[in-house]
Amino acid sequence: MPPENTTAPAGRTLPADQTLLSVRGLQKVYETDDGPIEAVRNLTFDLGKNELTCLVGPSGSGKTTLLKCIAGLLEPTSGEVLLDGKKVTGPPKKMAVVFQEYGRSLFPWLRVAENVELPLRNAGVPKGERRERVAEALESVGLGHAAKQYPWQLSGGMQQRVAIARAIAYQPEVLLMDEPFAAVDAQTRADLEDLVRSIRKRLGVTVLFVTHDIDESVYLGSRVVILSSSPTVVQEDIEIDLPEDRDQLETRALPRFTELRHHVYEQIQKAKQGFRPDDARV
Repeated sequence: MPPENTTAPAGRTLPADQTLLSVRGLQKVYETDDGPIEAVRNLTFDLGKNELTCLVGPSGSGKTTLLKCIAGLLEPTSGEVLLDGKKVTGPPKKMAVVFQEYGRSLFPWLRVAENVELPLRNAGVPKGERRERVAEALESVGLGHAAKQYPWQLSGGMQQRVAIARAIAYQPEVLLMDEPFAAVDAQTRADLEDLVRSIRKRLGVTVLFVTHDIDESVYLGSRVVILSSSPTVVQEDIEIDLPEDRDQLETRALPRFTELRHHVYEQIQKAKQGFRPDDARV
């Protein structure tokens, strides 16, 4: 039998009328030949509307497992995920996901516009509306000129922009991003970070962004949720009190950015060493 969920939640919770996405007591246990393995234990936190929250933690801390449960791609062992107050039991229509391996998520035989249009076609969106959404989404990621090209004719950073355009063309309320910039160079990564912040601000979408990069989490997020080592709980939920308008050079040079980065790094090192938030409450 899986262990009982005894760990007190450390994630921020919101009043129901302010909550868009809610994770409540989420637990995931994998059954293996060697017995059950508890990957995620009693995760609880809420996301509000038009919020960009970053999720960080040690390698193997269950970040991707959590994201798949939130996206309805993986059934939790216990607990629940609520979107607009409704339990998530499968991929919700109001949610889109951008994965790390953009090359595998794009169809090389389809042109850029066709890749962006595909989920809309599958959802039965009328042809005229599909064209409008695709054009708007490509313009919003700076690829209005590339609609007729194939993904393999584009750089890695541009291919990831196509994946982002496909997600926002779907007009989701929640955008889940699983380490989407891990495979691009540093300069492209910075450009894509600013792109995500501008999209969130312009479209009012709520973003949950999974990353291994501590600097990225502090620069991007209005909050950073730090996960413990496995079995995973929320180790700390930090508000990022940096200016709303951010710049890659000026923001990263702020003393407060350095303080926040140091704090997040310190917490992740503690997690790697086996510290758990329930230890501090004994």
